[in-house]
Amino acid sequence: MTQASDTGGASDDSLNVVICGGGRTGHLNAILFKQLPGVRVSMLTQSEALIASHREGRTLAALLPDGEALQARLDAVSRHAGEVMKNADMVIITVPAQARPELLQTIAAALPADKPVHVGAIPGFCGFDWLAEKALADRPNAVIWGMKDVPHTAFDLKPGISVRMGGAKSRLYAAAHRRESAAARTALLAHLQRLYAAPVELLDDYLEITLTPGNPIMHPSVVYGLIGPYGQWQGRPLPARLCWWTDCPELGAYFLERCDEESQRLCRTLEDRLGIDLSSVKPLKQEIIEAYQDQIRDQATMLGVLRTNSAYEGIEAPLVPAEGGAGYLIDRRSRAFHEDVAYGLALLVGMARRLQVAAPHLEEIFDWHVGYMGGLRASALDYLPPAWPESNLIRMNCKS
Repeated sequence: MTQASDTGGASDDSLNVVICGGGRTGHLNAILFKQLPGVRVSMLTQSEALIASHREGRTLAALLPDGEALQARLDAVSRHAGEVMKNADMVIITVPAQARPELLQTIAAALPADKPVHVGAIPGFCGFDWLAEKALADRPNAVIWGMKDVPHTAFDLKPGISVRMGGAKSRLYAAAHRRESAAARTALLAHLQRLYAAPVELLDDYLEITLTPGNPIMHPSVVYGLIGPYGQWQGRPLPARLCWWTDCPELGAYFLERCDEESQRLCRTLEDRLGIDLSSVKPLKQEIIEAYQDQIRDQATMLGVLRTNSAYEGIEAPLVPAEGGAGYLIDRRSRAFHEDVAYGLALLVGMARRLQVAAPHLEEIFDWHVGYMGGLRASALDYLPPAWPESNLIRMNCKS
């Protein structure tokens, strides 16, 4: 693991950053980056509101927890990759995992070919390294990377106008694709140090990103605990709107801990099989406590950690009115299904099956969600390398 230096990696040279995606994370990162000297920020988005706002000369606002606000006017906003990518040094993809395959195909031809361009995802889960390697096969100058989690929570987005910042991570972790050279990793770390105020550490293996517990087990476990076969609201509408974490059911926290245990079992198997160190992939409760520290009032249990984390407050679950208007249903169109299940949980289940690791709770929750969704149209299993994990061993032997 490479640790951030005290200098923050700052440089007088300009840095051209392109953010792909006009959602909460995209808005917030763009505004924060524009506070930094020498950083040029462009955005590739399909958001009509954001494009119109920029065309009209408006600034974006980040509303901070202390009541203050940061303002920023981006350098360019476009729906066309060719208009924003030509000078990119850093490309940060913030769109949901299910939108990344098409996005990468769109930007591949527009990326600069005469210099390194660092193409990464925030968060970098769902096997982004494997997806990007396949999509950017004709761009050997692309340095593929991902961040373990979003640097800050963000909510209350008004596209083209404002976004509200929630809790910030105390330390950030990123990883580069296994193929990247030491020089490429050093340059990547310097860029990330420059862009983020929190210390940044570069992990040794991208599997430390892929296997980090997060939304792929968190959202499905809560949904299963609410409306699955053992849930209080199985087969009937929820009586009122609810928040993901402050209203998390005890059963959801139970299934979450079972899934986390199985994910840890997968890590230990990979350590033995590949001879790598995945000790940075900590149990989920420990991950959350270390990330948010004193923002969590009750750190004794998983349920307490979820319900009392101030950084999680106010994050609503995706609900739609039930037929006839009596109560609410979980929205099957939300990214909790089409990202977290199809691209996150599916990958964990696929990896466990490939390695013959017992994961009964992951399997049970995945199978139920696939049925609830009406099947999978696409998933991360589409780009899980067919020769994995043997392909990892081959690459490691070539480097040694």
